[in-house]
Order: sequence, then structure tokens, then C-alpha cells
Amino acid sequence: MSRNGATAAFQIGELAKRSHLTVDAIRFYERRKLLPTPIRTGGRFRLYTENDVERLRFVRQMQTLGFSLKEIARLAHLRSDKDHACESVRGFLKAKLAEVAVKIDELQQVQVELQTDLRKCNQALKHRRGKKACACPVLEGTEASRR
Repeated sequence: MSRNGATAAFQIGELAKRSHLTVDAIRFYERRKLLPTPIRTGGRFRLYTENDVERLRFVRQMQTLGFSLKEIARLAHLRSDKDHACESVRGFLKAKLAEVAVKIDELQQVQVELQTDLRKCNQALKHRRGKKACACPVLEGTEASRR
């Protein structure tokens, strides 16, 4: 069997082992067109190659970098156009870096707010020692901000 220049073909269970994915994940990626339609045996079993293993590794790597499945499909398509892909990929990377910068800013703001709330709790607990329990200032502040 030969597909995409690769000669060794194997079934989906073996692809799952080699790619460290579940069979369900592989079928999901197939439905999303992130894998080419596999050839089938006479018994209708799907057959895959090392190219498919590599393609799945690429998909997982791009997901780790935060790319959506739609973006990954476009990046995968660019892989076949080695002469002109770099400029397009650069655009994808710049856009993703801008998104990450925004997320970092948002997370830093969340961090500041959490630190402020933690200080409020620490102060309340420090003043409460040996006294009657009172409401948590963080929860009370949340209630007040809703009104």
C-alpha cells in the first residue's frame, strides 16, 4: 500500500499508539479534515502511514501553541507550499503573539486582584483573633459591588 510516498500502512489502533492519541481523537481530527482521508482495506479498515503520525504530531504541537483547529488546518495546508509558506506563517505567529500578550496582561490584572483580596483576608483574620467571627471582606466587597 502506498499513500503520500509512504509504504508502511497500519490501522487506527497503531496510529493511536504511535501518535499518543485516542482512536476517538484521531477520528475527530479526521472529521475536521486535519488528516487526509485514509485509504481503506477491502474489509473497510482505515490504513495510515508515518505521514499521518507526523501530521498528528504537528496538530498537537500547534494546539499546544494555542492555535485553533481552523488555524491549524490553514497552517497544515501551508506546509505543502514550502516556497511561499514562511511569510504566511510569520503572520500567524505575529497574530498569536499579540493574542498571548493580551492574555498575559489580563492574567496580570487577575493576579493583582487576587493578591489584593488575599491581603484583605489576611488582615481580617489578623484582627479577628479571639473575637467573634465576622463576614469575609472579599465576599462582602463582592456583594457591595453588585448593588
